[in-house]
Amino acid sequence: MVDVTVDGVRVQVDDHATILEAAEAAGVHIPTLCYLKDLNEIGACRVCVVEIEGTDQLVASCNNYVLDGMKIFTNSPKVRKARKTNVEFLLSQHDSECTSCVRSGNCSLQSLANDLDIFELPYEKHLPHMPWDKTFPLIRNNDKCINCLRCIQICSKVQASDVWDLTNRGAHTAVNVQAGHPIAEAPCTLCGQCITHCPTGALRERDDTGRVYDALADPKKVTIVQIAPSVRTAWGDHWKFSPEESTIGHLVSALRKMGFDYIVNTDFSADLTIMEEGTELLHRLSDGTEHEYPMFTSCCPGWVRFVKAHYPELVDDVSTSKSPQQMFGAIVKSYYAEYLGIDPHDIFSVSVMPCVAKKAECALPTMKDACGDPDVDCVLTVREIDRMIRADHIDVHALEEEPFDEPLGEGTGAGIIFGATGGVMEAALRTAYHLVTGETPADDAFRNVRGLTGWKEAEFDLAGRKLRVAVASGLGNAKRLCDAILAGAVSYDFVEVMACPGGCVGGGGQPIHDGQELAGARGQMLYGLDRISEYRNSYENPDIVRVYEKYLGEPLSERAERLLHTDQHGWKMPQEK
Repeated sequence: MVDVTVDGVRVQVDDHATILEAAEAAGVHIPTLCYLKDLNEIGACRVCVVEIEGTDQLVASCNNYVLDGMKIFTNSPKVRKARKTNVEFLLSQHDSECTSCVRSGNCSLQSLANDLDIFELPYEKHLPHMPWDKTFPLIRNNDKCINCLRCIQICSKVQASDVWDLTNRGAHTAVNVQAGHPIAEAPCTLCGQCITHCPTGALRERDDTGRVYDALADPKKVTIVQIAPSVRTAWGDHWKFSPEESTIGHLVSALRKMGFDYIVNTDFSADLTIMEEGTELLHRLSDGTEHEYPMFTSCCPGWVRFVKAHYPELVDDVSTSKSPQQMFGAIVKSYYAEYLGIDPHDIFSVSVMPCVAKKAECALPTMKDACGDPDVDCVLTVREIDRMIRADHIDVHALEEEPFDEPLGEGTGAGIIFGATGGVMEAALRTAYHLVTGETPADDAFRNVRGLTGWKEAEFDLAGRKLRVAVASGLGNAKRLCDAILAGAVSYDFVEVMACPGGCVGGGGQPIHDGQELAGARGQMLYGLDRISEYRNSYENPDIVRVYEKYLGEPLSERAERLLHTDQHGWKMPQEK
């Protein structure tokens, strides 16, 4: 341990601590832009510079370590002048069109410029004006990029996808797709982690709100919107709702005020997914075939894109079950259309998701099984639906809770926990246990698959059969797991993979809180809702029982296979053979 003084505050810290960490221990805030702990500690932005007594040069606090007796000044005149100059240089390569930027009011660069009293820019602007395919679900605007490299590091070190890289040289150096390829030709999983870790508006999702407004205004269209489980953990962030205030009932009320005809619950189709996928797993376990690889979950489109791009030998072992989003879309344009007595071609089906990859998933040619039109017409991220609520001037604080529309409004605790890593696995095991034994599993019997550990494994007794399972979240962990499976180092029966660290609660379409990782807290909210749910198991959902009795027959029936399952080889990733 060493003693240091930060702005007059004496503090004792580990001798391997950085100056930034020492300042934090002293309760002193040092601004950063490029910094991501353990991922990007390069000091490139020079915003975190500090003055050290006895040293002429300012040093970056993010990657310089403390020394015993060090006296640190984080906001001296010299520091403030240098910090202001550095930010002015960054702004000379930034378009500063804040009024038309999705990150206005939630931009680290904008906040820092305001804090430093930067009201005029002394340097001539040099903007790269690099082209981009605006039809792709992920949009990059290099005129807003400050070359902090955070997107490169998160994509490479956490998500193992290596989509981004530095291109060109010298003053022309810029972040772009590796080798300068068009983004549509890159193995991008659309996890969206580069968006949520960008400190500016250089990265965003494609804005699809205009299509939804058009549908809402079209008297010939019946608009039906589904809300994913994890959305309830974050949609109220903008309005500073507490978790108790930002209930799903309040969001239903807001969407109804916006003009949606029917509002339904993706928890329902999460339960439907479990019935199909759980039954698929049991058939696989009992078919007498020795399978070389485990069955993998298929509900995360980012993971499906990743496995198709990087591990084609495992694609046949990915469940054929569609994701909850797509199952719901298929049910809406078949069973629900019949129930409502309307032409499915008149339905405009919208989903509110914590995910950018869902935008690509709904457009796949294999997702048109119900009536020939896309099962889901449009996907909105949580950020997009928040913008729409604001644009409609809806006072969310004045809303009364409203229920989902029936008969697709009921969900279970098992469906709710889909949004957290390990939740799909636990939900599937609850149902598999019941299908095998006829009994209801004990509360929290499968809690060993919970938690934020990037790669978890567990073993359960399923009516005398040992079931080996694994859970991975974050594609870097998925890569390690897949490599180990292919090398024969590990062996499992069933594996859940979520592309985003922590699961959908940490999804790339969730509200952005720069410098904060909120997946853990959001996941705990879902498990809390599970504990108080009237129904905790998918097979108990009365709406699920009804849809099988009246329409589907049983899991894996001919109709269920046609509507709720897909061919994972029916479309290709770039460079996929």
